[in-house]
Amino acid sequence: MSRVSPVPIGPKTAVLLALVSVAGLAMFAWPLFASASPDSGHTSDAPWIFVLILPVLVLLVMAQLTEGGMDAKALAMLGVLSAINAVLRPLGAGTNGVETVYFLLIIAGRVFGPGFGFVLGCTSLFASALLTAGVGPWLSFQMVACGWVGLGAGLLPDRVGKRLIRGWAELAILVIYGIFAAYLFGLLMNLWFWPFIATDTMGDQSIFSYVPGAPIWENLRRFFAFSLVTSTAVWDTGRAITTTVILVVLGPSILAILRRASRRAAFDPVIEFAQS
Repeated sequence: MSRVSPVPIGPKTAVLLALVSVAGLAMFAWPLFASASPDSGHTSDAPWIFVLILPVLVLLVMAQLTEGGMDAKALAMLGVLSAINAVLRPLGAGTNGVETVYFLLIIAGRVFGPGFGFVLGCTSLFASALLTAGVGPWLSFQMVACGWVGLGAGLLPDRVGKRLIRGWAELAILVIYGIFAAYLFGLLMNLWFWPFIATDTMGDQSIFSYVPGAPIWENLRRFFAFSLVTSTAVWDTGRAITTTVILVVLGPSILAILRRASRRAAFDPVIEFAQS
């Protein structure tokens, strides 16, 4: 199976993406492996995480430039799509899970590849935060989580055997992935604050509380119960429905537009990876 991408990733980019993903998982999940204080929150580490993320994004772009995966035209496309997403995001404002930012991340990641998708997710959220004065300790975590949405879309299979996946089959794959990404994003953003607002300090052993120092599986059980009640049933489901509807209605047209723009910009589709 092969994956063809107009903006492919080379070895340096792949290593950077792997490293930043491991670091991202660590910054979300460390309270599951170490005791977190309810008084600390992310007020102390969030600024440092944000300061580290920006150079990593620059390194990712530079790596793709030096490896021939990204050029000036791809950078221009990245800027345009980031601006569009920054403007689209406030339209939903997250009310009852109605969010308009994810469908474009998924389609752009699908068309231009995982490296492009990851950077677009980060830059879209950063630009949106500046536009809406939404800068806070949550921003770094939102940037990484949305980066993963674009990254995952770029890693979806492009072929079955030698046959390209296009038409309704491709749209079905994107919709299924969009639903998965909507719930995963909700879980990740719950995980970033749950240990600090639902900490069991009184020994009441609530099924929703984070227990410092408890076994990881015990805290995961409590976390999933907390997420199901506070987020999954309403907010995340709303996000999944919104993403699905927009993908079904606008997905085919936007896929065609971005692929046409890619061809006219003379991006060279190359084999990104091969699996025998």
